[in-house]
Amino acid sequence: MNKTVIIYSADWCPFCHTAMDYLDKLGVKYEERDVDSDRAIAEESVKKSGQTGIPVLDFDGTIVVGFDRPKIDTALKDKGFVK
Repeated sequence: MNKTVIIYSADWCPFCHTAMDYLDKLGVKYEERDVDSDRAIAEESVKKSGQTGIPVLDFDGTIVVGFDRPKIDTALKDKGFVK
């Protein structure tokens, strides 16, 4: 299984850290992309989510904006990241 969770985040974003901590607790691996480090990453985040807010979580094509735990849990299960 080569699916990846991508989190578009920034160091100053408390909800980004909460989302990453939550995935760490669940043992779900993810790739963090810092929107402040590269304009192209920020544009990619906006293109995927349709908005400028972060975090943007990409669960193998399912996009969740913000630390919305019910939506995150549903995406994790639907995409097979957790049982």
